Amino acid sequence: MKGLSRQDIARVAAEDIPEGYCVNLGIGLPTMIADYIPLGREVLLQSEQGLLGLGPAPEAGQEDDDVVNAGKAHVTLLTGASIFSHSDSFLMIRGGHIDIACLGAFQVAQNGDLANWSTGAAKETPGVGGAMDLAAGAANVWVLMEHCQRDGTPRILEKCTYPLTGHMCVNRIYTNYALIEVTPKGFVVERLASGIDFDFLQTITGAQLHLSAHCSAYRPSFGCSTDAPTTKS
Repeated sequence: MKGLSRQDIARVAAEDIPEGYCVNLGIGLPTMIADYIPLGREVLLQSEQGLLGLGPAPEAGQEDDDVVNAGKAHVTLLTGASIFSHSDSFLMIRGGHIDIACLGAFQVAQNGDLANWSTGAAKETPGVGGAMDLAAGAANVWVLMEHCQRDGTPRILEKCTYPLTGHMCVNRIYTNYALIEVTPKGFVVERLASGIDFDFLQTITGAQLHLSAHCSAYRPSFGCSTDAPTTKS
């Protein structure tokens, strides 16, 4: 089962961001969202090191080593962008000014618990960064991740087995197979990728899933193509 590419997961999430929202993009897959904000939509993208108003990746040869995202990849600054200190950035995060934090994850539990900074392995060097602050301070937390680990182990579980980043903080999950809402009754599948059967999805998920009565197709509005309209010129 192929499902959506990482690029298309980012496209779908980008299309779902409401007009006027301030959105933090975490390290990994979420940083790709900046490349796919629909043309004409006003969204303020924030990066925890002190950028507000970041845009998509620059054209080849136009990179500026002083303008990078949380993952240290080159980005651009849109007209009106602001650059400020790390401490001011976290005042913004802790002060409740982030409408959505888009984060990667190792695991998400059915009550919304998030584990994304450590697997607990003895030889691992964990790095929580600003994830705990974002999990606690953002109004909404959207997770973008592969549905399963490389060995097929579920990432979506009844209870996280890795050290927690935040408790009951995740609202929505975008995977390569589905869009899943975290609700008081558990995981609700709102959209399914083409060719993905609900029963199959349940077999590769470590918690009970509920199928929304309004479940729809899970795909970018402009199709699975690199030609989709974005903020790039």
